[in-house]
Amino acid sequence: MTTATADWADRLSAARPALERASTADLVAAVLRENVIEGSLPPGTRLSEEIIGRALGVSRNTLREAFRLLSHENLLVHEFHRGMFVRRLTAADVADIYRMRRPLETAGLRAAGTAPAEAVREVGRRVEEGRAAAEAGDWVAVGTANMRFHQAVAALLGSHRADEAMARVLAELRLAFHMMGEPRPFHEPYLDDNARIAALLGEGEYERAAGVLLAYLDAAEAQLLAAYGERPA
Repeated sequence: MTTATADWADRLSAARPALERASTADLVAAVLRENVIEGSLPPGTRLSEEIIGRALGVSRNTLREAFRLLSHENLLVHEFHRGMFVRRLTAADVADIYRMRRPLETAGLRAAGTAPAEAVREVGRRVEEGRAAAEAGDWVAVGTANMRFHQAVAALLGSHRADEAMARVLAELRLAFHMMGEPRPFHEPYLDDNARIAALLGEGEYERAAGVLLAYLDAAEAQLLAAYGERPA
């Protein structure tokens, strides 16, 4: 077992107590998805049934069902005679992710006026989480905090289905982030944008917040597509 494999296997093992209480394919899929979002399972990682099954304490059948679920979410891909791998995204995938993010996240910002106060505060907390990670020099964690920020924005809709859709989209997005190489130059400029959006929500300027977000998403998409050697449509 390589050091990198041992690292993510240890992280999976930490989730084992929850699975022992309710060991289902959905929960296993959620654990693996979370590891993708946090960046510990990068594109091209081979997912060993033996290692993951032992780490999580689940049966091979349960694990294969979790793999099937994540394959439908475009996070995993099966390679004939080689096994299951974390998927490598294409430029078309990136463009489609942003096509979905724009209406979903701007709808969240426009719903902030009727959202629970705690949901609005969560947006601000994710801004602070990103700043703290930046101060610590942990730019992978900054990327994770940024995704949590966008999850909090979508959560302003108060829709369980929207929350699920956003979690899946952001897990795919983390796979695209790996194309950027050094994370700091990519993530650092968006810390101030996140803070500005949170401040506009606090002022009740929901349409202005949506406008800032749209410009932000356009810029991020262009950066990612450039890494793939593509131009945005």
